[in-house]
Amino acid sequence: MSFKTGAMADEMFQAEALPQLDARSLVDGERLEAEVKEMYRHVAREEAADLHFELGRGLAEHLGYPGDLLDAIPAEALASFAGVGHHLDLAALQPGEAVLDLGSGSGTDVFCAAVQVGESGHVVGVDITDEQLQKAARLRDREGFSQVRFVEAHIEELPFDDASFDAVLSNGVINLSPVKGRVFAEAARVLRPGGRLAIADIVSGRALKERTRRNVELWAACIAGAIPRSNYVEALEAQGLQVDELRRNDYRFISERALDACSTYEVESISLVATKPRA
Repeated sequence: MSFKTGAMADEMFQAEALPQLDARSLVDGERLEAEVKEMYRHVAREEAADLHFELGRGLAEHLGYPGDLLDAIPAEALASFAGVGHHLDLAALQPGEAVLDLGSGSGTDVFCAAVQVGESGHVVGVDITDEQLQKAARLRDREGFSQVRFVEAHIEELPFDDASFDAVLSNGVINLSPVKGRVFAEAARVLRPGGRLAIADIVSGRALKERTRRNVELWAACIAGAIPRSNYVEALEAQGLQVDELRRNDYRFISERALDACSTYEVESISLVATKPRA
């Protein structure tokens, strides 16, 4: 074994030994939150120049969102769409259902869900970025989505009762949390028995090295917070959720730095649906 090969093997071993579901020992939570808020303020303002990822309707269509559904929601919300996959088909939302969106941004998935559940249902979006929440609320009021509510809250500490929702959604957000195990626990808690958790998110093929995982900017760019897909699925199952379907998405980052990280660690986008067993 060459010195270079041995060093790479050691680095991979060390990366696999790092905590995956609770990364608070690797990244400062307050600094990460500030970085995430600043980046997604740019998203709310549709300022894509310095971002590592694409925005807007073209991205949503490329990921598989139906055109007629996108036509039914506010165009301004869609202009700030920064999702990483399509997952609403997996959620299979029905009229009258109660839906929660974790990390709702400017509201694209919330408004799509509201169209699908109709006026007899209701949809709640939670987010921490002020400009995203303000924009989404303004569009809700202007467009008359009376069944929609937006709440400022962390996805690790949801301000809702147990078994409150028929479906929980999230698109490109859980990878931003340093305590993913807690996010999955909260999602499982607020789901009703028989409810669905539909996620699109960024995962990796292998563990990221420590230097990358400590990079707050790459965390906010949806890269450094990625954990191996096997760990991600196991964490969902540890909360009693059953993963029914998982697929890869045709999603690409756009900055050279992000693309390098993706190539090195086999970073990819997936969509999945998991159900909470009935009592």
